[in-house]
Amino acid sequence: MSLSFLLLPLLLFSLLFGGVASHGAASGSFTTGTTLSDWSAARATYYAASDPRDTVGGACGYGDLVRAGYGMATVGLSESLFERGQICGACFELRCVDDLRWCIPGTSIIVAVTNFCPPNYGFPSDGGGHCNPPNKHFVLPIEAFEKIAIWKAGNMPVQYRRIKCRKEGGIRFQVSGSSIFISVLITNVAGAGDVTAVKIKGSRTGWLPMGRNWGQNWHVNADLRNQPLSFEVTSSDGQTIASYNVAPKDWNFGQTFEGSKQFGT
Repeated sequence: MSLSFLLLPLLLFSLLFGGVASHGAASGSFTTGTTLSDWSAARATYYAASDPRDTVGGACGYGDLVRAGYGMATVGLSESLFERGQICGACFELRCVDDLRWCIPGTSIIVAVTNFCPPNYGFPSDGGGHCNPPNKHFVLPIEAFEKIAIWKAGNMPVQYRRIKCRKEGGIRFQVSGSSIFISVLITNVAGAGDVTAVKIKGSRTGWLPMGRNWGQNWHVNADLRNQPLSFEVTSSDGQTIASYNVAPKDWNFGQTFEGSKQFGT
């Protein structure tokens, strides 16, 4: 089966698949880290991507998921789990349970949150409205679903737990905007994976708090041109990292810069 979703304006549903955690590294740029929560119950369905453009977009604002460093290990969450985008970038481990006919024993998948599965109030939550509150629901591409269950299973009971993300390299900052407006996309975040606060600093300013625009896009009204840029990032577990002079004085809009620091895993 396949699902189609009515997403918010400017948000494309893009879901790519994760690897089998118990049988090697995941397909993306991270592997299993320290667990952050116990196993909990949820359900999962799959999404059959049919257009190459489906690899770009998503409600977290990451754009091209391969270029953003998320590879093919991503997932969309229902409203009860999505936390209005704050959870973007967090990592989960999923396993199939309770159905010996369809589950593939001993397997699990590792995925990062890049998208949102909106509710469909035209259907009851137990009859087609899989992502309606209060359902805890994961939407996977069919390739990922088939790592843990046979596709004929459809809407499957699963267990999930939050884990720490492991990343290669430092946190990445993609800068866009105009003369007096700066937007920064935060990607490649290890540890908790999600971001709760961002500050930016030019060589002629103090630390300026940025507001969440949507997903992991953050913005501030300020003219910071011709100044090296520093960033301070806080994750949901309360850890903060300051990366100084990440962008040089002659930075331009549209460029991506990588910090020298990363959250521990």
